[in-house]
Amino acid sequence: MTRRRDERGNAVVEFSWLAILLMVPLAYVMLGVFDVQRASYGATAATRAAGRAFVIVPDGMSEDEARARAYAAARVAMRDQGMDLNTDDLKITCAPACLQPGSTVTVALHTKVRLPLIPDALGGEPPAVHVTAQHTEPYGNYREPKGNG
Repeated sequence: MTRRRDERGNAVVEFSWLAILLMVPLAYVMLGVFDVQRASYGATAATRAAGRAFVIVPDGMSEDEARARAYAAARVAMRDQGMDLNTDDLKITCAPACLQPGSTVTVALHTKVRLPLIPDALGGEPPAVHVTAQHTEPYGNYREPKGNG
């Protein structure tokens, strides 16, 4: 006499395990993508804000004060996305000179976004995605020169 195995309920167990095995990596990838997207948007907004803040300066303001305004604007834009901005991440260059008619200001931001949920206890450099943004803002041909340039 052969005995038949009762397999009622096995499909639910198999589906549950399959869902866990597929959903956990998918959720992790989505968390990483959302963090990188947030950083990318923040970097783009920060470079644009910094360029505009540098170029639109009041009369009598020096180039150093314009740079400080640009860093402050970029810091606010990054903070809006929940990120911190290090002063080493932002580079401001002018061609041919800063705050002079016909010149341009280029703001470049290079930052790293750490992958989520990876502890520091593993040692070494934590895995990260590099995010870069750049914005060039013209000073204008028919404006008065400002700053010390």
